[in-house]
Amino acid sequence: MTDDEQDPGTLASARTSDEPAAGSGEPEPDASAPVAKPKKKKSFGRELLTIVVAAAILTLLVKAFVIQVYRIPSASMENTLQIGDRVLVNKVVYHFRGIARGDVVVFSGQDSWGPDAPPPSGNPVARVFDGMLSGLGLHSDQTYYIKRVIGLPGDHVACCTDGKVTVNGVPLNEGQYLFPGNPPSTFKFQAVVPPGHLWVMGDHRSDSDDSRYHPDAPGGGAIPENQVVGRAFLIVWPPSQLRDLPIPTTFQQAALHAGAAGAAVLNVGGPALAAGVLAVPVLLLRRGRRR
Repeated sequence: MTDDEQDPGTLASARTSDEPAAGSGEPEPDASAPVAKPKKKKSFGRELLTIVVAAAILTLLVKAFVIQVYRIPSASMENTLQIGDRVLVNKVVYHFRGIARGDVVVFSGQDSWGPDAPPPSGNPVARVFDGMLSGLGLHSDQTYYIKRVIGLPGDHVACCTDGKVTVNGVPLNEGQYLFPGNPPSTFKFQAVVPPGHLWVMGDHRSDSDDSRYHPDAPGGGAIPENQVVGRAFLIVWPPSQLRDLPIPTTFQQAALHAGAAGAAVLNVGGPALAAGVLAVPVLLLRRGRRR
């Protein structure tokens, strides 16, 4: 064999060693391709912290703008509300309907019965901080009360005709909520509710410091509508007291709603709205006993 002649067997074996065999299906790895990094497992602690922070923020937002728990400190609303009861207060219901006679409402004593909140701090940083806490419902310099709405703006409220409170001459049958043995009032009174105000009274009339006892206050004892925080609609504590707070039937009399002051009642809120918010912090209501 000459130098120009080559052994086919030698060429075949060289080619076999340098090139992948046909039909092997295993592509040669590309050295320039990026190498995938293994995925890191998320920290359980970080996920738990995220959930806790999100829950806290949601609770604060609900408390500030939607619903809040208040504690009953006095006997002024017995037997409807007992000392130590916790009630849920719907803060958004009056964005959908007007305040109605018979509603149980929480309101501030600002600009009416008092005491008024002190003037804001002269320190701008402290003023902003106080405003944030107040907006979230974590701090307040105001005094809050809880009573039942008896008269709306323009109503003529009086006592007593045949032993009953009357609204625009219509007698109220208050046996459904009045404290047993209490008269509607121990003394006579009459008032025309000013525009933008409400006439409110406690269900325990002989132990309630209400509109009757503040004739010299702004509004003649009636409280400003814009100081109403919301409507108490559900007792959530203690469990033995768990129930809603509907409008008594006497306030559904057609004669009461014949005038311009009659408010259409929309049933907004209820037990379903209470779900998931029973852990909202509690604010103390001012003792509403008659001094």
